[in-house]
Amino acid sequence: MNRIDFWFDPVSPYAYLAFERLPEALVGLSYEVRYRPLVFGALLKHFGQKGPAEIEPKRQWTFRHVHWLAARDEVELQTPAVHPFNSLALSRLAWACAKEGATPNRHVCEMILRHAWRGGGSDAADPQRVEALTERLAPPVDPGGEAAKQRLRDSTEAALAAGVFGVPTLGVAGKLFWGFDALEMVAGCLRGDPWFTGGDWEREGAPRPGVRRAGS
Repeated sequence: MNRIDFWFDPVSPYAYLAFERLPEALVGLSYEVRYRPLVFGALLKHFGQKGPAEIEPKRQWTFRHVHWLAARDEVELQTPAVHPFNSLALSRLAWACAKEGATPNRHVCEMILRHAWRGGGSDAADPQRVEALTERLAPPVDPGGEAAKQRLRDSTEAALAAGVFGVPTLGVAGKLFWGFDALEMVAGCLRGDPWFTGGDWEREGAPRPGVRRAGS
């Protein structure tokens, strides 16, 4: 059975869409998924990037794009009242619901992502809403405790060590696939598409010379 690592942060609408579409995109394939919430802001800081919502024209495009994708794929989506929102409490909640030595299951991740993106336009980080979600999920450990916080830190550090730079990222057999639009590529890899084993993957990812901006 193929194992997939699904790295995500609830703040990302593309992560939500990828989560919803994953079963359909991989229908007929044998796989298991390890859902790994992380801190997207830590990835941005590590690589010296701004988030899409921090660049106004990119923010406009992002939400037009994700709503078009959602309408095309018939996936329910409502933009939260505040975005970007602080997703730490939701990611810690996911890890607090996971068994020791395991990752959060799909039901937990579904509840958390839908809380953010099917909330009728409410604030995903609203303390009362988060508290109500916590009561429904009934985590075995305190989401605000050190154990849950450490598991989120560990997940983020592991993602950075693996080369994850954005969300969602899917990891398959040492290969990383970034973004909602990479789902078809993941399916091809799992089906044994020779492109992934015939040298193309390695060749096209190899370093090569190029012009660098001043100061970079």
